[in-house]
Parts: sequence; C-alpha cells; structure tokens
Amino acid sequence: MTRGKCISLYLIDGDVNGRIKCTLANWTGLVIKIPRTALDLCKDREELKQTGVYLLFGKDDLSEKSVVYVGQAGVRKNGEGILYRLLEHNRNPKKDYWTEAIAITTSNDSLGPTEISYLEHRLCQLATEANRYDVKNGNEPTPGNPSEEKQSELEDFIDYAKVIVGTLGHKVFEPLVAKSNLNSSDDELEFVCKRNNGIDARAIRTSDGFVVKKGSKIARMVTKSCPEYGLKKREQYKAQIDENFVLLEDILFNTPSGAACFVCGSSANGNIEWKNSEGITLKDLESKTE
Repeated sequence: MTRGKCISLYLIDGDVNGRIKCTLANWTGLVIKIPRTALDLCKDREELKQTGVYLLFGKDDLSEKSVVYVGQAGVRKNGEGILYRLLEHNRNPKKDYWTEAIAITTSNDSLGPTEISYLEHRLCQLATEANRYDVKNGNEPTPGNPSEEKQSELEDFIDYAKVIVGTLGHKVFEPLVAKSNLNSSDDELEFVCKRNNGIDARAIRTSDGFVVKKGSKIARMVTKSCPEYGLKKREQYKAQIDENFVLLEDILFNTPSGAACFVCGSSANGNIEWKNSEGITLKDLESKTE
C-alpha cells in the first residue's frame, strides 16, 4: 500500500509564476524552481551557493517537444555553486532554449563531488530512459566511483527528488507507460485498433492521455480526411516510424481520437476505433462507468 507524502511549497516571491522552494518531510533535500527571468533575484540565496545538481527546462522551437539539460555544480572559489553555473548557462547563446531551472541541493550542504557526479549521471540516465523530454546533454555524465552503501543512499535521495520535480510540473523521469500499467491485469487499460489495410496498433490509457505503443503498425497512406492534428503528429514523429510504418517508440496523445487519427491516417473516432481484448469499444466501456 502506497503512503502519502507531505510536501512544503514556499512561494519566495508570493507568486505561483515566480520562484518556488520545496522541501519534503523527513528528507534533507532542498529544491528550488527558478524562472530564467528571476535569476538575478537569486544572488542572496545561500542555498544556491552550495553544491548540487540542476535541470534546465525548455521547448524546441521546431518540434515543440520539451527539452532538458542535466548538470552539476561544485562550489567555486568565489563561493558561488549552483547559481554560478546557472548564470554561466544564462550567458551561453547555445543554451537559449531554457526558460526555467530546478536546482537540487540539501538543507545541510552535504553533497560532495562524489555525490553530485552520481546524481548528475543517474538523473540524466533516468530522463533519457523515460523519453518524455529531449535530453540536451551531449554525452552521458560519468557516475564517479561511489561505494555500494553510498549508491543506495543516493538512490533514496533520487526517489524523493523525482517526487518534487514531478510535483513542480515536470514528469521528466516518468516513462509514458508506467510499470504499474504494464503489469496490470485490467483489460480496460489496453486497447487495440485494427483495420483490413494492415493497421494493427495497441494503446494504453494513462493519467496523461492515450499512449500508442512501440511496435504498433499504422496506416501507410494519409487521406484527405485526416485532420490537421493528425498530419502534424505524423510529421513530428516521422523519425520514430520505420520503413514498414511500425512505431519505434511509445507516443503520447491527449485524446483517443487524436491517437486514432494518427494511426489510421484519416478522420477517426477514437471512442469507436479503440477496443479492448474482448472487442468492446472505449465508448461502451466508459458508458458502463456512468
């Protein structure tokens, strides 16, 4: 049985769009969400002069996909730790994509070089595996050489950090299809869309929307009836569709109909197209719960 968690959110500027300081009960970690436009206001924040790791978030102008960069910061001679690195990135024209940062440190300044190297490595690895955001790190950071005991301790730290980062609006470490859904025996979670033209797609309903699963075969041809949304998604994910029109990765859609239009290459009603293993449409399943 899962247990609830108590998270404290402090609006530093008294504004939900400003800086937010986050702590979690029984955790020494400390997280601060910083809009890029508020960096200059952070020079008096002692927590940001410590060692730690940070995440830069933004969106790609062309693909509109969310992007993230994972970095670490040790304390410099000038005493500026995380903040110094963020200011460096702010001046770097190659990192003009980010709009906000999330800094992760501790309330007792206890993270050393070994700890931040491992945290940077694991957070980058988890973000890459989740595949929700494009990870902007050129190379995967090295993990350092922490002891077995230290690794276990840091994995606990990471679990708490993931909760806070998700609470702040970034599901960067959460796979599109959670393991709990993959292991579920509930037939109402997974759906199939099949047609005589070779379409054979599988999707799963999640808290985020409708995920068309890797390995699904979609229509080769796109008809004139295909909505603009479907056309846009086909273009956006063309690199994730192989020569046989099989998906190379899971793809998230906001609605069942959006997923159906993408799969069928035409106008489609997702509530009718998607059926469970017993052939019951999504529409009929949902009517049962009313």
